[in-house]
Amino acid sequence: MCLPDWGHFVCRLMILILPASLAAQDPTRGLLHSEGGTWLNEAPAPNVAAIFPDSLVQTQAGHVARIEVEGSSVLILPETMMQFQGLTLAVDHGTVQVDTAREMEVIVGCVTISPVNSDRTAYDVADAHGIVTVSVSKNDVKLHSHGGTLQKSKGVPADAILHPGEHASRADLCGSRFEKESGIGGALNSLPAQILGGAAVAAIICLGVCHGDDPISPAKP
Repeated sequence: MCLPDWGHFVCRLMILILPASLAAQDPTRGLLHSEGGTWLNEAPAPNVAAIFPDSLVQTQAGHVARIEVEGSSVLILPETMMQFQGLTLAVDHGTVQVDTAREMEVIVGCVTISPVNSDRTAYDVADAHGIVTVSVSKNDVKLHSHGGTLQKSKGVPADAILHPGEHASRADLCGSRFEKESGIGGALNSLPAQILGGAAVAAIICLGVCHGDDPISPAKP
């Protein structure tokens, strides 16, 4: 039987390190920071929470939240609903303020807003009552209209380049572009499921480490 203190230390270390190593395999993970009034995947969000692709974030009136990803930061203003997709943010309604050096883009229905290069870029995107407004404060961004917006907005070019200090608006006639995973396979292949699975494996290994000399069953062989 292993020494209790040493065994407990090894077990705790494995449970912490193994899930973290699995999370490190996905560069699109991030952290959500909030101080109340924020929902993550339709449940109240803690002050700090890990988020992964397909995470749904909602802020209530009077509350903001912030997403930190490697090379990017996103401020989510009050009364906003958006889905985190790593380097893509799908906004259903509300306002996000993006500061990125990783070419993070925002999609609102049939309108896509993206930096023109990998230089640090800062821009705001607001969607209210079907009107998408983009304001740029640092570097240039590309505003691309496609699908229903392009077909129904006569005289509006499909693409436009906005420079710092400029802003533009487009009518969004496509609605939300949220894509949610469904089915058992998608759930099992998701990163959170892999992390939980890793923690379970670590726990099983710990049982073997801490009880290597004694059978788990009380019955002796």
